[in-house]
Amino acid sequence: MKRRIFLSTAIAMALGLSSLAPAQAADIREHTIKFASQNNKGHPQVMGMQKFADLIAQKSGNKIRVRLFPGGVLGGDLETVSALQGGTIEMTVLNSGILQAQVKDFAAYDFPFLFNNDKEVDALIDGPFGQALHQKLQAKGLVGLTYFDLGFRNITNGKHPINKPEDIAGLKLRVIQSPIYVDVFKALGANPTPLAWPEVYNALEQGAVDGQENPFTVILNAKLDEVQKYLAITRHIYNPQSVIISKKFWDTLNPDEQKLIQEAATEAAAYQRKVSRDAATTALETLKKHGMQVTEMSPDDLNKMREMVKPVVDKYSQEVGEETAKALYSQLDKIRHQ
Repeated sequence: MKRRIFLSTAIAMALGLSSLAPAQAADIREHTIKFASQNNKGHPQVMGMQKFADLIAQKSGNKIRVRLFPGGVLGGDLETVSALQGGTIEMTVLNSGILQAQVKDFAAYDFPFLFNNDKEVDALIDGPFGQALHQKLQAKGLVGLTYFDLGFRNITNGKHPINKPEDIAGLKLRVIQSPIYVDVFKALGANPTPLAWPEVYNALEQGAVDGQENPFTVILNAKLDEVQKYLAITRHIYNPQSVIISKKFWDTLNPDEQKLIQEAATEAAAYQRKVSRDAATTALETLKKHGMQVTEMSPDDLNKMREMVKPVVDKYSQEVGEETAKALYSQLDKIRHQ
């Protein structure tokens, strides 16, 4: 039997069918990967990171070690991206829209009311549009591996319930450090305040800001229900999350190592998206049990919000470029008519 296995392997290798060769034939060396994120342990984002770490250990025979740094302990998103470019941190996962600071096209992911459901999201980010945007990161010292799910964003505050668009007016809301978020909430009449994520809980607790906006899982994981009473289901922006790796580090890897890391990232993403979407339903029910007052806007009010932010979409469609905006809407249209 051993002779047969040896002969079949030898034939496979002679034919160039390397995928049939035994795993130990791959050229895998020892590496340590520091993988940073903003969310805390227990969040679906970090669960996806852990799945990636487990897959890497399994696939590499424990030669490649992934160390997780959740909770923003290595700095905010912008600092972490800079560290990846410098090669002092190997990996991170963050809201894709933040990468517009590197490649302007990524602002397209933050267009408000862009997606109707998760199916549309996955078809777009896994298709030509999502892959093309990740490819553009290489010129900025970053390599896009895959996309995790964060979910649809919703508004919380400590002042009053939000039942209609007019209730947003005047609220001082923390937004992520991205220009389109500032413009969207200005258009809705709020006073947007960009803050790095590790600063948000204290800012809400001290009243420096009235509220913030995030998916249900983030709100629960960060215990924002302790400092926020009101939650409005607005689903105003969907956040894909880019899993990126330092190009400086990537370029030190051989093809076998790169293939292993890419495969582990793709598998981890499939796991993470399911976990994240299941967790969103559970998180909303838990937030209600914790005493948050939840309101949901009518379809007419959501349409009113779409009209209010339309000038922002028009502005950023120009900024991301006509070609990118056209590709985005063309592919979404194709997805919806499949």
